[in-house]
Amino acid sequence: MYFKKLVGTKCYLSPINENDAEKFTKWLNNLEMTQYLSALFTKSINVQSERAILERLAKEHNYSIIDIKTNELLGNCGFVNLDHINQTSDVGIFIGNKDYWGKGYGTEALSLLVDFGFRVLNLHCISLIVISFNKRAIRSYEKIGFKIIGKKRESVLMGKDRHDMVYMDILFDEFYAKRK
Repeated sequence: MYFKKLVGTKCYLSPINENDAEKFTKWLNNLEMTQYLSALFTKSINVQSERAILERLAKEHNYSIIDIKTNELLGNCGFVNLDHINQTSDVGIFIGNKDYWGKGYGTEALSLLVDFGFRVLNLHCISLIVISFNKRAIRSYEKIGFKIIGKKRESVLMGKDRHDMVYMDILFDEFYAKRK
């Protein structure tokens, strides 16, 4: 069961449901999916470990991404390294359901999350890291207002190819200036 915590026009964010562990496990063992998540690319994930991860994530500001029309689970997003004193956090997102790739669901879900971070969690700066070959994600982040602030050159090895880690962030004022 899903609950409409943060609602957009295409999708909504719902508290994570640990009963979705099997679906997440299927996605996270798909190399086509995990190539964009360098930390998980070489790992094998089972349902039991994924359930434990989802239980931990459910206690923090992490959400399932749900299609608003069909109530279908699409992926998840959330805050990592939340620092209330300095008003900063990293974010992460993935759309596991490939039928929804490139259709704006990730952009809307991350926009909902960033808005929540600024308005409710009182953050000032939100950042993320993306692998340089993930051009679709970079375009999505730039559409929201994230800016590239640096690169860690050739720090990801996939097969015989090296790729940069791209660091991006967005400030409170930049996010809302883009929406006027």
